Amino acid sequence: MPSPVAMPDYLEPYVVRQDPSLYTPMDHAGWRYILKISKAFFPGHAHQKYLDGLRETGISSERIPLISEMNAALSKFGWQAVAVSGFIPPAVFMEFQSLSILPIACDMRQLDHLAYTPAPDIVHEAAGHAPLIADPEYATYLKAYGELARKAIFSNQDMDVYHAIRSLSDIKEDPKSTPALIAEAERQLEVANAGVTYLSEATLLSRMGWWTFEYGLVGDLHAPKIFGAGLLSSVGESYHCLSDEVRKIPFSLQCIDQGYDITKPQPQLFVAPDFATLTRALDELALTMAYKRGGIEALRKAKQAATVTTTVLDSGAQITGLLEEILTDAKGRPAYLRYLGACQLAHGDQELSKQGAEHHPEGFGTAIGFVRTLGKSCADLDETDLQKLGFVSGFVKNPADVKPGRIEFESGVVIEGVLKNKIRREGRNLILTFEACKVTLGERVLFDPAWGVYDLACGSGVTSVFGGAADRRKYLAATGGFHQPPGVQKTNLTAENGELNLLYAEVRAIREADSARQKTAELSRIQTRLDEKFPDEWLLRYELLELSASAKLRAPWEPHVRKRLDAIAASSREKAELIGRGMELLA
Repeated sequence: MPSPVAMPDYLEPYVVRQDPSLYTPMDHAGWRYILKISKAFFPGHAHQKYLDGLRETGISSERIPLISEMNAALSKFGWQAVAVSGFIPPAVFMEFQSLSILPIACDMRQLDHLAYTPAPDIVHEAAGHAPLIADPEYATYLKAYGELARKAIFSNQDMDVYHAIRSLSDIKEDPKSTPALIAEAERQLEVANAGVTYLSEATLLSRMGWWTFEYGLVGDLHAPKIFGAGLLSSVGESYHCLSDEVRKIPFSLQCIDQGYDITKPQPQLFVAPDFATLTRALDELALTMAYKRGGIEALRKAKQAATVTTTVLDSGAQITGLLEEILTDAKGRPAYLRYLGACQLAHGDQELSKQGAEHHPEGFGTAIGFVRTLGKSCADLDETDLQKLGFVSGFVKNPADVKPGRIEFESGVVIEGVLKNKIRREGRNLILTFEACKVTLGERVLFDPAWGVYDLACGSGVTSVFGGAADRRKYLAATGGFHQPPGVQKTNLTAENGELNLLYAEVRAIREADSARQKTAELSRIQTRLDEKFPDEWLLRYELLELSASAKLRAPWEPHVRKRLDAIAASSREKAELIGRGMELLA
């Protein structure tokens, strides 16, 4: 297996310290219940490698895992694990994944959302994604997906939806949230979804991720196995997804035509014959993307997105910024590009000297195409060519002897100025820097001498456009990062559930000490206290029955607890299912 790579420093702000002390006894009980139900159900229903991976990654049923332990286990497969909190920006998540780093949300879902939560949590990441990384073909797909998603162009509309989803999930998982707050967050998500006017590359790619590593099935169409982490971490949806109620569709790239709703069970799922099929479909999708196709089509995608992208010219020069305008020649080819805001010029994903966002804080523009009189790209102009165009090179004793030269492109763009500097790589010009420079296209002034020096990014065409910056570390450092404050690990402990947590802790201590027979009075007291203070609490009552059964107590309060659980089950379909599945294990 390859050695884990070093994590880039610009991702470090999104890594949090997992604090095991923030997990409550209720949290551990919820984890324990989910894992017990899952391990009983998934043999015969989940991909075999998932079951093997639970063992190989050292995930215990008894307690929420330490991410440091998971990191050590995943390192055997060439992967790493880092702790994060809640939703992190999509670009950050994919950056981690492209480096074979699994970001694990260290928050734990509330007991009220035990069956499913839209928020990232440790159940979803640790018990959903991590075990299957032990399968080489799945791990290959997951990393390739991250690498491709890193290049995908996100739109500003995508980011509006992302922020609305993040807000809704945070509010739903906050024990202090009111129904009114949740309703308003749901409304804001509806508004954001309604504002989406087209499907970006990132949206199409997210659909493929949703229908594969989140909600994917694998194997025979008529008897598939579960491998998607969203299903594996949902004790409710995993239980129903293989039934005839959910339509099964043979997997193909056409899955990207199917949208999804993260707040509801999925009415259809896609079945891939194997994991290698996923990688082939991913390669097919890549061929449609701007980073592969280049040209005017790719530029238009970047402009429509209204987010930071990187344009790659055929010289290798890279321009990072918010593409505002594309001027074309008479044949419809790109002739001049204008970018807004902080811009960066780079080569090979490395920022060029004095060409970072701090040097281009308010935008950038460049002409591309061929020089009319020479039929060459500016990338290929040598000293003789430059002299023909009127530029004086070498050491000049008298500055007055330095005269402006003139470059006229086939498109009609004209550059007039004094050539002061060149940046070359691999025998070609990347950047030509001019002073006292004026750039025009007909009557329109594209650059005025009063604006300072003019840097021309040399190239005759666009070979690629991808999302985000070329040199991400330097660009993010200059522009303030991904513009989302990193989270902190949350706790589900509140003033209202403090006493209930103490009761959970007592039951856990009795179970771990195998002292149920010696503690029958304490168990009876806990059962009485539940009746007095927590009439709707089901999981701890279930744990009491579990203890009684394992110790063969035949406690006198068992019939009463069973009756109370029946009453709780009658109040909610979800609780009825959770309680019922637990009782099946006891039986």
